[in-house]
Amino acid sequence: MADGARLSDPAVEARLGRLDELLAELEPAPGPALEAVGLLTEVYGEALARVLDGADASLRARLTEDELVGHLLVLHSLHPESPEQRAARAVERLRPAVRERGGDVEWAGVDGEVARVRLSTGGGGCGSGCGAGGGADIAAAVREAVLAAAPELTGVETVPGEDERRAAPAFVPLATLTRRTEARPQGAR
Repeated sequence: MADGARLSDPAVEARLGRLDELLAELEPAPGPALEAVGLLTEVYGEALARVLDGADASLRARLTEDELVGHLLVLHSLHPESPEQRAARAVERLRPAVRERGGDVEWAGVDGEVARVRLSTGGGGCGSGCGAGGGADIAAAVREAVLAAAPELTGVETVPGEDERRAAPAFVPLATLTRRTEARPQGAR
């Protein structure tokens, strides 16, 4: 990168993966290397805070919308958006891909530290227990995207969509119907 060339997103992902591996190797052996990583992270966080302090609204918006910069802002507790706003945006970004697979995903808010989404697949509702295959894959992708955007949240819960609530037939045990009929006085309707 000394020549000014920018890293592609896959190259950034590869470097982040390798960085995770190296940091995992450093953890069991604390010492100068681990301290150096901590200090470097702290100084870079301060530099990023200074950039944000001098940014106008337009630049601030561009910085927060960039996936890599957004992750750094979260890491340093500098992201100007709430975890709920970031998670909602992650869901909206996934929505076209989910719709291409015949389903839908919609932001439903946060309950405590748990994100809530309405998730349905093409063959009916997904609910909280997506079955094998596509529904489970979609649910996993939504969970991963939401928690990557807002790691402060502890989980992602799916809630039934409006269509699922309306379409669900009410279950009335046959024995209940029979007892009511038997309990009626002669001639009552």
